[in-house]
Amino acid sequence: MSSDQKKKDITIYDLAEELKISPSTVSRALNDHFSIGIDTKEAVRKLANEKGYRPNGIASSLRTNKSKIIGIIVSWINRPFLSTLIAGVEDAAKDAGYQVIIAQSHDDVTVEKQNLKALHALRVSALIVSLAMETNDYSHFEQFRKSGIPIVFVDRIPKLENISQVIIDNFGAGYAATKHLLDQGCKRIAHFGGSRFQALYEERMLGYITAIKDAGIEPDPQIIFHANFLNAEEGARMAEAVLAMEKIPDGIFCANDTAASSALKTLVQRGVKIPEEIALIGFNNDPICEFIEPNLSSINHPAKEMGQTAVMKVLELLNVDANLGEVKPLETYVVERASSMRKKL
Repeated sequence: MSSDQKKKDITIYDLAEELKISPSTVSRALNDHFSIGIDTKEAVRKLANEKGYRPNGIASSLRTNKSKIIGIIVSWINRPFLSTLIAGVEDAAKDAGYQVIIAQSHDDVTVEKQNLKALHALRVSALIVSLAMETNDYSHFEQFRKSGIPIVFVDRIPKLENISQVIIDNFGAGYAATKHLLDQGCKRIAHFGGSRFQALYEERMLGYITAIKDAGIEPDPQIIFHANFLNAEEGARMAEAVLAMEKIPDGIFCANDTAASSALKTLVQRGVKIPEEIALIGFNNDPICEFIEPNLSSINHPAKEMGQTAVMKVLELLNVDANLGEVKPLETYVVERASSMRKKL
């Protein structure tokens, strides 16, 4: 497009000049101020519509230091759990009169820092964050604290005290997943876990270990696996490692569905009967659980509710009326499907 084809943004000064009134009168008319008459308001709005006037939100935020924008940083927007969480954030934010800017870290701490810097420059009103996988230093969030901008951490949270967070009981969920496999008759259950930098994976593993011990079984460290990035490739790799063992596990609790579904596919391709020989349960209750064969059992993770709750917490913090240390984990439950249901065969 040539320069003469480009349209110049219309400002309140342009509207004021054409209407022969002051810019402040135009501004008040557009904001429905009581001091401006109905005829003037109608004239200003009519001309604004005709000219394609757009309010300058950034300029407004510079004047008021309030943007009515909530920034959200997640690792990957194409992960079902996180996309559903974002939908919950957007729904609740819209209802409260806020907009949302979404950034993804790609599980890279450097990108996470760059995103934070950009959102801080945009003067977002608040921030909702699910940490990059290997984030274990949190100093880059200090700029928000110094500016008085509230931060609510969701799911992947920092190992810090006195923070605002929205979480589930990962220990209890890990325990429930493992007990489900034990109740199905499994005696040797492997665990596929994520980065131990993240508290949620550590807690899910501890729930698994406790359930094993409560069943009178001594946990075997050789069948507890960890991956910095618990993805499809790692799920397949761990499944192959299990099959290479002299004493093959008869159950697997995997800490997310992406890796669990990949592990299940690998086992089926290798001729393993699921769940007769190896029973499987994942975590998150992603849509893939019902598409893969056999259908994958999982832990339901209330993603949309977590997003909505995060916005409610943001609004409390913006009203300076919240207890940062208050944490009420949202509920999870086992979703039983064919991959683990030995007793219903």
